[in-house]
Amino acid sequence: MNSKETEDRYILPTYNNIRFPLSFVRAEGSYVEDDSGGRYLDLYGGHAVCVLGHCHPKWVEAIAEQAGTFDFYSNLCYCPVRAEAAKLMVERCYSMHQAFFCNSGAEANETALKIARKATGREYVVSMEEDFHGRTIGALSVTGFEKSRALFPQNISRWTRFLRLGDLEAFDSLDPEEIAGVILEPLQSVVGVKMAEPEYYRGLRDWCDRTGAVLIFDEVQTGNGRTGKWFVGEHWGVEPDLVTTAKGLGGGYPVGAVLANEKISATVEAGDQATTFGGGPMAAAAVAATYRIIEEEGLVEQVARLSSGVIERLGGYVGRGIEEVRGLGYLLGVRCEKPAKEIQAALLDRGILVGTSGDPQTFRLLPPLTVSEEEWGVFFAALDDIFA
Repeated sequence: MNSKETEDRYILPTYNNIRFPLSFVRAEGSYVEDDSGGRYLDLYGGHAVCVLGHCHPKWVEAIAEQAGTFDFYSNLCYCPVRAEAAKLMVERCYSMHQAFFCNSGAEANETALKIARKATGREYVVSMEEDFHGRTIGALSVTGFEKSRALFPQNISRWTRFLRLGDLEAFDSLDPEEIAGVILEPLQSVVGVKMAEPEYYRGLRDWCDRTGAVLIFDEVQTGNGRTGKWFVGEHWGVEPDLVTTAKGLGGGYPVGAVLANEKISATVEAGDQATTFGGGPMAAAAVAATYRIIEEEGLVEQVARLSSGVIERLGGYVGRGIEEVRGLGYLLGVRCEKPAKEIQAALLDRGILVGTSGDPQTFRLLPPLTVSEEEWGVFFAALDDIFA
């Protein structure tokens, strides 16, 4: 059996319906290569993970050095590289005060919900219809897709109130005395990158201030420079109380985190949270290296600069194959006149990887933050050919 046949035989088929028909074996920069030597421009970034591109030499060096120096011990010991990673992250995330490391975005979201409930002593949380927060039972219970929750009716979504993103008036129907927190994806990625007006996020901050609810931004995708700011609320001048993040946080190494402001940090006590692998030396080295490289290479500023041109050029196809362009920075949803899978397949034929979404006509761009103007030129040349 070849590698694809072996995976199909021995791995549960949870992704088989959406996989690229390729077997990747190596990568560098913005490109990945398959086992037959085919080379592909990666504008999906392993689902918003590879913020530094693939195998960035400084990141590889940091991981290798850590692996050869101190591979693992639990949080029962102090660890200099964990301290460095936490400092780098907290100091760049709004006015957050402290962090908790974990292993994934779903775990980060579950942790944030626990913190919010304990901090307020309240039971219910508010989430948004069409939000995606993870596939564990707790994270699934605040995920805004009824179809997904129905697959596992043992979830605890009875403790969640679902509202529509952008509808601030809907909060008037709630009893604020029962709401522990509001969790939302500021940009709803899975459904094709939807976002509200800036006034909505400011109004949400005001509602939480007035009612004592904890505002949680799920920045698993929007964090770590992806939108042209370190974290997305900077676009609107809005700070949450808790931030969850993962995906690009470790530049390709699996790691998640929850960041809390000073008020919420003061409510967390020993024993409230624990993790064996969270913040391990290898993960911490990946976070520290990722943040150092983003800053040294000015990647947040590069995303802000180049993405405005990308969005403008995509807008030039409106009426010529594209209906709408949504999003910020390098988290973009492109709604097409044809099914997104057809556009994805046509781009794949031309050596370019993009993602689809829950909207059958929208493909997503979640590229490395390092993509160059020349590489974007390759993408637009392919779009010219497809839409000609």
